Amino acid sequence: MTDISDKDGQGTGTTEANIKAGQFALQKIYVKDISFETPHTPAIFAEDWAPAVNMQLASEASHINNELTEIVLTVTVTTTVGEKTAYLVETHIAGIFMFKGFPQNAVEHMAATVCPNILFPFARELVCDLVTRGGFPQLLLSPVNFEALYAQQKRQNAETGTREESGTRH
Repeated sequence: MTDISDKDGQGTGTTEANIKAGQFALQKIYVKDISFETPHTPAIFAEDWAPAVNMQLASEASHINNELTEIVLTVTVTTTVGEKTAYLVETHIAGIFMFKGFPQNAVEHMAATVCPNILFPFARELVCDLVTRGGFPQLLLSPVNFEALYAQQKRQNAETGTREESGTRH
């Protein structure tokens, strides 16, 4: 269990006393869903391997009870060679996290940044394993700055006057 504190009162916009009392802990990580498709095999293996890789990220939060929240990180990778899809991988890696004693805005921020940051290495490893087992060269996904993605999403929501309650799409 980790105690989170914000000594200067910056960052989440909450007071030091509210943050200091909070407890955050990872309870469980698990695979919620996996999909691996290779629509053009075996012919794709004869193509010159010069792939274009497109990665999409999304995260969703679902409250289990007052303290526990499930965060699901969805990673979708589409790899094409020319006009043909070599493979499509979609993974849903989930974690159950305990948030105790935090103000709602701090929970929202942590659910969109800290939790996906914890889950991403598991998704990255799963994608790499599926691609390799599918007969393709190893695919190592680059690290992701979830803090920057969250800030970008907040700016976009402020510009359009909307707010996503259940998750963030990147």
